[in-house]
Amino acid sequence: MKIALAQLNYHIGNFESNTKKIIEHIALAKAKGADLVVFAELAVCGYPPRDFLEFEEFISLCEDAAKQIAGHCQGIACIVGLPVKNEQAAGKDLYNAAYFIADGQVKAVTRKALLPNYDVFDEYRYFEPATQFSCIDFKGTRIALTICEDLWNINNNPLYVSNPMDVLINESPDIMINIAASPFSYQHDDERRAVLSDNAKKYNLPLLYVNQVGAQTEIIFDGGSMVFDSKGNLLHEMPYFKEHLSVYQLLDNKIQGFSPEEHQPVPDIAQIHDALILGIKDYFSKSGFSKAVLGLSGGIDSAIVCALACRALGPENVMAVLMPSKYSSDHSIKDALDLVEHFGCKHEIIPIAEAADAFDSMMSKAFTGLSFNLTEENIQARSRGIVVMAMSNKFGYILLNTSNKSECAVGYGTLYGDMCGAIGVIGDVYKTQIYELAHYINKDGEVIPENTIVKPPSAELRPGQKDSDSLPDYDTLDAILYQFIELKKSSAAIIALGYDEALVRRIIKMVNAAEFKRYQTPPILRVSPKAFGMGRRMPIVGKYLA
Repeated sequence: MKIALAQLNYHIGNFESNTKKIIEHIALAKAKGADLVVFAELAVCGYPPRDFLEFEEFISLCEDAAKQIAGHCQGIACIVGLPVKNEQAAGKDLYNAAYFIADGQVKAVTRKALLPNYDVFDEYRYFEPATQFSCIDFKGTRIALTICEDLWNINNNPLYVSNPMDVLINESPDIMINIAASPFSYQHDDERRAVLSDNAKKYNLPLLYVNQVGAQTEIIFDGGSMVFDSKGNLLHEMPYFKEHLSVYQLLDNKIQGFSPEEHQPVPDIAQIHDALILGIKDYFSKSGFSKAVLGLSGGIDSAIVCALACRALGPENVMAVLMPSKYSSDHSIKDALDLVEHFGCKHEIIPIAEAADAFDSMMSKAFTGLSFNLTEENIQARSRGIVVMAMSNKFGYILLNTSNKSECAVGYGTLYGDMCGAIGVIGDVYKTQIYELAHYINKDGEVIPENTIVKPPSAELRPGQKDSDSLPDYDTLDAILYQFIELKKSSAAIIALGYDEALVRRIIKMVNAAEFKRYQTPPILRVSPKAFGMGRRMPIVGKYLA
């Protein structure tokens, strides 16, 4: 039997597009001689559909799409994920399920048991966990079909439901097929590969795993579908961040034509680069947008975002707005112009000194006797926010936020100023990683001006200002933030690693105090194991300081 894995980019709720893409790849797989083509988890509607699942019409549209897909399954079968109704009196209204379709009909339905309810996942909000499992017989092969469960760590199972494979193995399957929606993080690919390999070894079966690719607002799916032999050896790995279809020959319960291969690791920073480009590209294309605007300061953060946007959207669709204040240095303006010239994107220079002075004058009576402080700095940042939002409104550009994760974490940003935007491009990338990203972008020649990389970072909102005036050095700051945010360690545990007690407590206090700001910022493209947003839900008024 020949089995095709279709690694595709779906669009949540776009049934016309998803159905057309699935049908096209059924035809492609059939043309390549495949007997069965396998699509990803919830492929029909896109993942994660979230509260769309609460609309009856949405579920009906899923069924309508499945009927269209079934009509094209003549001479070839398919496995495709979709939500299905729970016809039982008890439990949630829906199952996260997959149809096995052959001869134009649904021959079997597999329902998901292990429903993730952590980080960005919230499946138990919508779905009932399955409790009954059966293999699928097709062309003399017995298939153990699971839905993402092979990626599960049992410690993440809130219901303590057994792994379906522990039941299915009793039916003596010949092969395992796992369909998934496994989001990207720069640490997840190695973990995912190890878990899948362990499952193939544990059950002594070849394993075909298909993931989806593409970005759904903040969540990015990287693809990387894989095939393993019964000893857990990796036989083939599909491309990352790209759509792809591969066909595999199964004979005598073995995948033919492939020998065990060594995984070729890709550096984390290269993965982050590719993920962010895909995230920008899909946010725009799936939202019906084409043109972006951003504030370009001459600093490294906005330079990185401009470079990524130009690569994702094309420089002709990117508008960089230079907004020098009376404190901006000449070299910052030059660095920004050098970047613009290199990429060939559009740009405008709109100084904000006049606007900031007008606000200062307007507020002078109310502020009589009070000295210059953060208030006047924020007025400058908000003046810039007004300018880029005006460009957005007037020309239909979508504003890209340029704040990095280190700044987002400690609240080093101005609400309704530099924290505004429709999507946070680098809000899950620490400042130290930003420098790595700059060097990666420059690997084939200088794109980010060298002066932008080497100069001390500064918001340039007062004479001689540097980030180090307000923050610890970024190497130390990011290391402590990583321990607290990604690893969820307490202050005592972090201090025990050798970090200064006062500094650790100060940083954690800053993180917690900035929660109200993060609630009002745009969604952030997720590239780490723990990003701000859906995956990290903290109370604003909580007192616990860890």
